[in-house]
Amino acid sequence: MSDPLIRIAEALERISPAPPAAPDLNAAEAFVWHTAPDRLEPVAKVARVDISLLVGVNRARDILLENTRHFASGLPANNALLWGARGMGKSSLVKAIHAQVRAEGLDLKLVELAREDLPSVQRLLAHLRASDRRFVLFCDDLSFSHDDQHYKSLKAVLDGGIEGRPENVVLYATSNRRHLMPRDMIENERSTAISPSEAVEEKVSLSDRFGLWLGFHPCTQDEYLAMIRGYCAAHGVVVDEDTLRAEAIEWQATRGARSGRVAWQFFTDLAARHGVAI
Repeated sequence: MSDPLIRIAEALERISPAPPAAPDLNAAEAFVWHTAPDRLEPVAKVARVDISLLVGVNRARDILLENTRHFASGLPANNALLWGARGMGKSSLVKAIHAQVRAEGLDLKLVELAREDLPSVQRLLAHLRASDRRFVLFCDDLSFSHDDQHYKSLKAVLDGGIEGRPENVVLYATSNRRHLMPRDMIENERSTAISPSEAVEEKVSLSDRFGLWLGFHPCTQDEYLAMIRGYCAAHGVVVDEDTLRAEAIEWQATRGARSGRVAWQFFTDLAARHGVAI
């Protein structure tokens, strides 16, 4: 080979990136999927609360926990869509159940996939399919706008295409919308499509591909106060009951909302005022 050809070959080798190494799935119990380049980033410590502190979601907790135990044990399990009110613990429940199942001795990995990375999901599934571990693929705050085509990539996870969904992967997604699409998007499809019923059905049926639909609804005042009491007990914050009740109600009134997130935000402020680290 002449010198010019050698230089060209060497230049091409420098330009072309080396193939990525296979991810080390023993590095952590949870990972975040990133692209450009593709990689599974280990999470040293998952941000979550103990499952015992999640109040007002007993039915969803029990159903999802049983489904996850089945899956982690090698039994059939359904994909799950956790939908409903903001701040009521949808994503917290997924992470808490993952911790609970692992505490029971079942080796289960959690992989978070961002909605904007859905087009790369087939590459992620190829990595997971090759492993002998079992994975909960977690997509938080999943929804689609009127011009968003990412929902077609989601179908690949739910249906799996010609290969089928990997036997060792189940998808848990959270959304504020039951059908994942805004109502005006569905109505627009109905009014402009050549076959309105078929166009609407394609989008609405996306959520039908989840075997489990778990609804989360606004909490009552008693549940809101129970959440705060639970946080106080768990972190050793001692407050007079009448004072706690009055301050907690005032806090949620100023926020114009009552939810698990608002309860935690109030407790964060309360703990700081009492000099308690959390």
